[in-house]
Amino acid sequence: MGPLDFLIHLLGFIAPALVVAALVALAGRVVLSRNNRPQRWWIPLFLNFLVGVAVLVGGLFVFGRDGKMLTYGVLVVAVATTQWLSGRGWRT
Repeated sequence: MGPLDFLIHLLGFIAPALVVAALVALAGRVVLSRNNRPQRWWIPLFLNFLVGVAVLVGGLFVFGRDGKMLTYGVLVVAVATTQWLSGRGWRT
């Protein structure tokens, strides 16, 4: 596998984490009240992305392959929980 193939596989591996992180961060701007949402949109996006990649790597480690539906379910729950915590959702 050449470097370009490796890059394409790596981007395909982390793409679900990026998409879920972006959708949840944008939804958080709409759903959370103005007092509870972070001032900058890229901070929760970055935190959500890091948590998402960690979940995908954990799923790869546990199951030995990527693309398992349980991993994607945990990805959604983990990113949503991170967004809730970063937006101080318990205060609403």
